Amino acid sequence: MKLYIVGAGPGAPDLITVRGQQLLKEADVILYADSLVSEEHFNIAKPGAEILKTAGMHLEEMVEVMKQRLQEGKKVVRLHTGDPAVYGAIMEQMTLLKEAGVEIEIVPGVSSVFAAAASAQAELTIPDLTQTVILTRAEGRTPVPEREQLAKLAEHHCTIAFFLSATLTKKVMKELVSAGWAPETPVTVVYKATWPDEKIVRTTIEKLDEDMRVNGIRKQAMILAGWALDPNIHQKDFRSKLYDKEFTHGFRRGMKQ
Repeated sequence: MKLYIVGAGPGAPDLITVRGQQLLKEADVILYADSLVSEEHFNIAKPGAEILKTAGMHLEEMVEVMKQRLQEGKKVVRLHTGDPAVYGAIMEQMTLLKEAGVEIEIVPGVSSVFAAAASAQAELTIPDLTQTVILTRAEGRTPVPEREQLAKLAEHHCTIAFFLSATLTKKVMKELVSAGWAPETPVTVVYKATWPDEKIVRTTIEKLDEDMRVNGIRKQAMILAGWALDPNIHQKDFRSKLYDKEFTHGFRRGMKQ
């Protein structure tokens, strides 16, 4: 028995990988997070394929369905939003499935963090400005480990991408400022990146909560914070060594002035 966990990508159906798309074409059963995955993905499913929504299922119920279908000899795909490795809740599924002798293959997908950066036309790592990206979330009903509290992570003053934090923007603002971030630090919010109703809001730390409220964004948003999101970054002289004509590397000899 083998289950395929496939990353659907951020939303647009043509941003799934070729491998993921092929598995959808071959699947007898597809289970998907209906609150986050576009139904357009199933336009390529074969006739008669069983397509099951999982937003209303608890863990054990969902795993039992997958096990039953696999025991019937069917090809089963579990379709996750974005990339399964980031906030995908796949480990708990894998634990129960492996106990039942199920083999698992994971197919990566385009994460919403990179789709959001693409929509915002942003490079998250800018030479001489920031070379680190932290992927995290604000602490809400689900706790965050003590060593990963936002105020501590923010002390690095690098680019931070916030998942699952659209309803916690006041906390985000407070923690960033307490870590020494300037209130005017740029923030870009991308709602439903790559979906037809995508919305991009460019703001700052001090205006984040209000601008999200005005735009009615309280879910399915990626929040990108840091000076790499400066809307005027293109007017500044940040350049990598990679394409510097004086920089020598294994494929090019630098030109002396």
